[in-house]
Amino acid sequence: MGNLTTQYERFAELVKEMADVSHAQALLSWDQEVCMPPQGAASRARAMGTLAGIQHDHQTAAELVDLVTALGQADLQGDTAVNVRQVQREQKRALSLPKSLVVELTQTESLSHEAWVEARRNDDFAAFQPWLEKIVELKCQVAEAAGYTGSIYNALFDEYEPHACVEDVAPVLADLRQRLVPLVAGIVDSGRGTDDLFDQPFDIGPQETFGRRVMTDMGFDLEAGRLDVAVHPFCSGTSPKDVRLTTRYSAGLMQTSLFGIIHETGHGLYEQGLPDAEGMPVGSAISLGIHESQSRMWENMVGRSHEFWQHYLPVLADHFPQQLAGVDVDRIYAAVNQVESSLIRVEADEVTYNLHILLRFELEKAMIEGDLRVKDLPGAWNERMESYIGIRPGNDADGVLQDIHWPVGLIGYFATYTLGNLYAAQLYRKASVDLGDLSGQIASGDLSGLLGWLRTNVHTVGKRRTATELVHDITGEPLNVDYLMQYLEGKFKPLYGLS
Repeated sequence: MGNLTTQYERFAELVKEMADVSHAQALLSWDQEVCMPPQGAASRARAMGTLAGIQHDHQTAAELVDLVTALGQADLQGDTAVNVRQVQREQKRALSLPKSLVVELTQTESLSHEAWVEARRNDDFAAFQPWLEKIVELKCQVAEAAGYTGSIYNALFDEYEPHACVEDVAPVLADLRQRLVPLVAGIVDSGRGTDDLFDQPFDIGPQETFGRRVMTDMGFDLEAGRLDVAVHPFCSGTSPKDVRLTTRYSAGLMQTSLFGIIHETGHGLYEQGLPDAEGMPVGSAISLGIHESQSRMWENMVGRSHEFWQHYLPVLADHFPQQLAGVDVDRIYAAVNQVESSLIRVEADEVTYNLHILLRFELEKAMIEGDLRVKDLPGAWNERMESYIGIRPGNDADGVLQDIHWPVGLIGYFATYTLGNLYAAQLYRKASVDLGDLSGQIASGDLSGLLGWLRTNVHTVGKRRTATELVHDITGEPLNVDYLMQYLEGKFKPLYGLS
């Protein structure tokens, strides 16, 4: 047993060294998004490639391989077993990937990001096309090297939603799409016009002050995190003690910054609530779908609820007395829940949002499976936007170029957004039952009950369970599309006078 203990201690030491490299990678990536000067792109790409190579060397080193093999055969229990199992899983994939491919992909993703920023600014898909073709080519090489069962897409999907496969998920998403399209059509055909409440300037300074008030009320610890401005809102966590959030501000798009902050704070609360395992895998998030469930729950089920605005409308009105003079709770509730066909995913309403995701999921799956060429992507994008959401982009900047995911190689990621919505609806229903008067708590401005429930049931679990196991453990049943549809129909049918 002493030998086993010694082996595990050495294993933990090596794994923590890898976590330190990941820490550096995360901070360099955050810096690139937030404050790196444009001319730093080439050297940053080289540095990121070097760190990726170092990480790959550590992960595939003979000593760690031998330790994982030995420990994997031992009768380990609890968190030690979880840590060995997770490293073994990731090491198996890393051993299948040539270091040269890992370095080339990392460098390409960094340079592709810079090319995408320029192409989006200039509405020039042709300039970005070669970069996306290279990304797709390299990701297919990764998939072939890693191996897969069923669709080649599974090798990439597994990186973000471990243990899930597209053959199981695609039918669920297709069912959701079939049920969403008539709801969207009914809302659009209802004839209820949009409210112009937010079609006026809201100064950025008070926006930032209010946003920070809400994020701290939600429970985000600014002594263990920070909020900055970036082109694309995101959350980057290196540990529960250092969680970086970003948003973007515009005087004409107050909702975008506010709900961007609430969304990213949901992610940040999950990161801050994970077990502080000093870099060991047990302290990691379960999956991106579960991660997204936290952000979407706070953004939509809390932040867009009538109860939330009962408490926060007077607070917001103090910051914007002229813009919100005479506005009551019913009006602002309706205004933040407007449904309309729109081009931009991150600004989409709850009802149409998943149609944006399904479009991207289907297109990236087709690219990886060889059924869609990159050069044909803009046309396919525009056709599906019109078919699913009823609106056709007038340019590629508002269409196929709008998302950061493909430029930085996050292929296999998009489906996790909709999985997050499905998880969120099912978990929120259970939280409401367990907490008794969750609506009343939110209406009084007390958000601690929900955070406490999430801490106990989701956050502190870390990576001890799979997403499927977690949802079943908490709710007593497998993932169910009905909860999201019941939530959406229960909320939006009354708002739009639908039966």
